[in-house]
Amino acid sequence: MDLKVLGMFDARVNGVPVAPSASKPRQLLATLAVHAGQVVSVGALIDELWGAKPPRSAQATLQTYVMQLRGAVGTALEAGGTPAREAKRILVTRPGGYLLDRGEGTSDVKEFERLSGLAYQALADRDTDTAARTLRAALGLWRGPAFGDVRAGALLTLEARRLEEARLCVQEHRIELELRQGRHRELIGELGVLVQQHRTHENLHAHLMLALYRSSRRTEALDVYQRLRGTLVRELGLEPSEQLRELQHAVLTASPRLLDAPEADYRRLVKAV
Repeated sequence: MDLKVLGMFDARVNGVPVAPSASKPRQLLATLAVHAGQVVSVGALIDELWGAKPPRSAQATLQTYVMQLRGAVGTALEAGGTPAREAKRILVTRPGGYLLDRGEGTSDVKEFERLSGLAYQALADRDTDTAARTLRAALGLWRGPAFGDVRAGALLTLEARRLEEARLCVQEHRIELELRQGRHRELIGELGVLVQQHRTHENLHAHLMLALYRSSRRTEALDVYQRLRGTLVRELGLEPSEQLRELQHAVLTASPRLLDAPEADYRRLVKAV
């Protein structure tokens, strides 16, 4: 089974879509898909589908959904010349739960994790060209928010949050590398969106300040700092970190170090100011 969860959910067998359109069966398959190869307990699935107050018929209804999913998988298998009964080898009943076995199928999550790992190793080896290229490939797998069209309960919400954090980490590393490569103007738009989405994220704001400053937009760089400070004080009762305050001072004083340094990491930049 080929699985895609980094955007709208998609599951295919022999190229045939098997993800149902009905909300709860789709949610069930997405939950099993993100835990492919692992047994997910009946209790965890019921909690995902119905929360803290499941109906008395929840277990029977869950079994019905599993049968429906196996029916769709069986139809797709038959289209490829495989007996429909083999669906039980893909959506497997185990003591206390169910397991989705994707076999030799693809998974965009697994590929994202593989590429991210390769990129981080390239960074450790100081191979920045390979790292940047691989980070871009990893991000290219994303087609929107994780499980973008699936109703999410506790399990899927937690997993979506984990995946989005991993995506943001990859984005940060890619942006740092592209700042080193001098792509300041090209990054301003993307960074502007990211700081709107992550209103208290200091690193992203620092990268935007640096990109603006290096694009001869010093006033706008200082405005970014003031907006962040206002948000931190108002919402969290905190001042910006010492490093960010030092970056603001470097922008105010037009430090040549901010233009000359190849490093994008503002924490290294301000130490030399």
